[in-house]
Amino acid sequence: MSLTLWNPESRSAPPRRSGMDDPGSEGRFGRFGGRFVPESLVPACEELERGFREAWADPAFRAALNQTLALYAGRPTPVTPAARLSAELGVTLLLKREDLAHTGSHKINNVIGQALLARRMGKTHLLAETGAGQHGVATATAGALLGLDVTVFMGERDMERQQLNVFRMELLGARVVGVSSGSRTLKDACNEALRNWVGAVDDAHYCIGSVLGPHPYPWMVREFQRVIGEEARGQCADLLTHGVPDVVVACVGGGSNAAGVFAGFVDTSARLVGVEPEGGAAVTFGQPGVLHGFQSYVLQDESGQILEATSISAGLDYPGVGPEHAHLADTGRASYVTMSDDEAVAAVSRLARTEGILPALESAHAVAWVLRAAGTADLPSGSTVLVNLSGRGDKDADQLARLM
Repeated sequence: MSLTLWNPESRSAPPRRSGMDDPGSEGRFGRFGGRFVPESLVPACEELERGFREAWADPAFRAALNQTLALYAGRPTPVTPAARLSAELGVTLLLKREDLAHTGSHKINNVIGQALLARRMGKTHLLAETGAGQHGVATATAGALLGLDVTVFMGERDMERQQLNVFRMELLGARVVGVSSGSRTLKDACNEALRNWVGAVDDAHYCIGSVLGPHPYPWMVREFQRVIGEEARGQCADLLTHGVPDVVVACVGGGSNAAGVFAGFVDTSARLVGVEPEGGAAVTFGQPGVLHGFQSYVLQDESGQILEATSISAGLDYPGVGPEHAHLADTGRASYVTMSDDEAVAAVSRLARTEGILPALESAHAVAWVLRAAGTADLPSGSTVLVNLSGRGDKDADQLARLM
């Protein structure tokens, strides 16, 4: 159920500064965001916005969320100095260790928040889409914890690439529905999840996994992921002489892990760098358009038809980007670069062998940028750089074994 509009508007619109704040009732980040959904879903989105605003202003809800993240999800996650790799590169490299969160990635932060919100709103069923499987695993985990039914939609191609996560979801009690349409990847899983939500809004909450979708999702997911940046800022203040790293880097598919860590540093002097996959670089190669209920940069042809994204990492295999990232790019507050599949694979091996840390292929794109940029004008020798290590690489082991 994707709506696509080609917009000839150029990228040279007057810049507006973003503090990553509340986008208001229209859910707009500059010219991006909004709510482009069928009429039947408008009441559900409005109900969700009201529910989130009330919950986010309720100290009891915030306390329950923080307690669950601490006692169940393993927060705070540490910032680890990568000493050996830093010495090799001539920069100080710090890793925000979301790979150590329960279920192995940052996804658990957002899912616990949405699951608690769904239960507060009287919903009994969680619907979710997943690409790499980490969001699906996190949703299945939260459903098991809170006694909610879970259905996860996953492209058949991604199910082949991520068989371990499919098994984990089913073991946790979720129903995994394979999607055979289109490219059989994340975009198509989103389509199917939206279709199913239309007929189940009374009992079901659509638990979107990234800073995507109609308002209030991009804002709400960013707020649930903001904990990454807030923790990292305090941890960097303890570790670094100047308190703030020169550069903060994160991989970007939809962009929730990047939005979370950027939110902690957007009002500092740190440069913000988002790293997209070469075959799915919506910020770099896209045009303004509408996809899955929101307006952003989208990979599309001149007729507005969505182009397929390609990436070795299932979690970055998406033809759009979260609307706040599009706005951060427009304002110049963040810059976005691309990395190839080969560079990501090489970064997995380099980090594993120097630091004993196996990153997810998604996260490896951010590490790859550091490997490429270290010692150049983008990252001069002596710089400090924080990489948000969004997930661990166990899920990619079979795929990497075949590739390497």
